[in-house]
Amino acid sequence: MSDATLDVVGIGNAIIDLIAHADDDFLTTHELAKGAMTLIDEPTAEALYAAMGPAIRASGGSAGNTIAGLGSLGAKCGYIGKLRDDELGAAYRHDLLANGVAFPTAMATTGPATARCIIFVTSDAERTMNTYLGACVNLTPDDIDEALVASAKITYLEGYLYDDIQAKEAFRRASKIAHRAGRKVALTLSDSFCVMRHREAFLDLIENHVDILFANDGELKALFETDDLSVACDKIAGIVDLAAVTVGADGSIVVKGEERIKSAAAHVPRVVDTTGAGDLYAAGFLFGLSRDLPLADCARLAGLAAAEVISHFGARPEVPLTEFIASAS
Repeated sequence: MSDATLDVVGIGNAIIDLIAHADDDFLTTHELAKGAMTLIDEPTAEALYAAMGPAIRASGGSAGNTIAGLGSLGAKCGYIGKLRDDELGAAYRHDLLANGVAFPTAMATTGPATARCIIFVTSDAERTMNTYLGACVNLTPDDIDEALVASAKITYLEGYLYDDIQAKEAFRRASKIAHRAGRKVALTLSDSFCVMRHREAFLDLIENHVDILFANDGELKALFETDDLSVACDKIAGIVDLAAVTVGADGSIVVKGEERIKSAAAHVPRVVDTTGAGDLYAAGFLFGLSRDLPLADCARLAGLAAAEVISHFGARPEVPLTEFIASAS
């Protein structure tokens, strides 16, 4: 087995985020499920964008945010995701390359526009996401760059992408390439609604292709159809080598065999926007794993990375995470 040249390769939905403040009345008027990620069509995306207030535009997507966080920590990364060759696609590609991320995926020249996620943030810092998947659902197994995946210590799969049959095949192909090269495969469950849509398929993927699982408590309980988090942790311990489970303000639990490592949430003076909290948690944890740090240290780094991103608007770090973590030590 050759030495890895990259720390993490992320595979996910390449999505531009459009983020604005809104109140609960706005959500009610537009029949939006507060705190959830809802898939929408292009006409709905256009109508919501027209109705929303002043918006921040930023490259996003769950795995994309994680890769950005890893880069902010000093990791070497790659990314695989489908874009259209339009204005938003060019902006997304530029952001990746400008941050030193290897990005070999060919941009589509026909078909749907680049994906976008319209996010409304309420005064309680909860985010309501409405996603038009557009071009990103057209990721196929042929888009999986074998050399790129084989070169990374960890291949990180975004659960949101699992809504398309071609993506399912792409995940399996990437996992097989990674394991043939002696690498690890990680999966984030992404969203409890996503878990409920694909519960059996997720279980099959996890049991046969995944070494490391990321989830929040709601997602993990949904996966095993239980209201008891300890039961869910025991079940996942029998399936994967390692799981990192976030529990909101209570921090996180790392699950490895019979071991349970609890990590307190990092202090945040004011929570502004929880968009990207799980993505940046994964970034910190994966960085620690790539450096062979003890699991407790991985969880601490993860908590700090999440704390930075929820202290401001948007799903990616505003200051280098290396500086933020050093100042918190």
